Amino acid sequence: MSIKNVRLEVMQLLEKDIDTFVDKYLIPVDTIWQPSDFLPDSENENFLEDVRELRELAKEMPYDFWVVLVGDTITEEALPTYESWLMDVEGIDQVERNGWSKWVRHWTGEENRHGDVLNKYLYLSGRVNMKEVERTTHHLINDGFDIGTDTDPYKNFVYTSFQELATYVSHNRVAKLAKKYGNMRLSKMCKIISGDEMRHHQAYSEFVKRIFEVDPSQMMLAFQYMMKQKITMPAHFLRESGQKLGEAWEQFSDSAQRIGVYTSHDYVEIIQKLIAKWQIDKISDLSDEAEKARDYLMKLPERMLRISERIKIPQESHIFKWVEPATSR
Repeated sequence: MSIKNVRLEVMQLLEKDIDTFVDKYLIPVDTIWQPSDFLPDSENENFLEDVRELRELAKEMPYDFWVVLVGDTITEEALPTYESWLMDVEGIDQVERNGWSKWVRHWTGEENRHGDVLNKYLYLSGRVNMKEVERTTHHLINDGFDIGTDTDPYKNFVYTSFQELATYVSHNRVAKLAKKYGNMRLSKMCKIISGDEMRHHQAYSEFVKRIFEVDPSQMMLAFQYMMKQKITMPAHFLRESGQKLGEAWEQFSDSAQRIGVYTSHDYVEIIQKLIAKWQIDKISDLSDEAEKARDYLMKLPERMLRISERIKIPQESHIFKWVEPATSR
């Protein structure tokens, strides 16, 4: 049987438990939080006063913080790209309404709220050039992305396991920084978004764990493949108007590293957590090729850590069109 057919069989096997996955890792619409829970209520007579308070608190955050918050928002707003990509994965049928397409749609529904609430907050804050933010989002959706997974479910689930955990780290750190600057509304908003991301990480990492149980060698090889080529973040094509494809990504990443929101050390730590979660060292019945892949993976964090310690981050902020420096306001 071909590798592709084996993957389809494994996806069909996991699909039998899709309702359990939805119930365990996602929250019903009438129960989960909505953006309006964290924003000034436009029907309330105190709406304008609440907006003024929001804008005053927004003045307290430093430049790199705003760059990171905008970049995170744009990343979340490019959700159409992520849904269409997942719907194309082998075993997930975007035409036939099967169990996997149900998962993707429900996951998308939860993710959609993130960009929604952050976008509205940026709009009300008065600190951001919304037209430039909107243009960057438009570019990012137009440009799409290439994360090197093709339509292979094994590689895609490694990617989502990693990326959802990375997004948790980023939103959680932004929440802590917002709290430090006394912005409790924004802190709670980012904290609850990070909680969603952690649940999604737990789901996708559970899918990988299940695959390791039934097809360990091919799952190990897929894990090694993704780690060798390195995980590319969803917004790696990020650019402002007039920039080249991906030019703003590195500048945004520098801001995130400077304020400790997401660093090269976090990248290594996530690899370590995935290796531990999937108990890579204990998996048996591997082919010779998969044994070599396991050996590579077990040694990878230490090697990546040495590399990350040599990375130098520019100390001066790039000036984005998204955010004006405070001194120019």
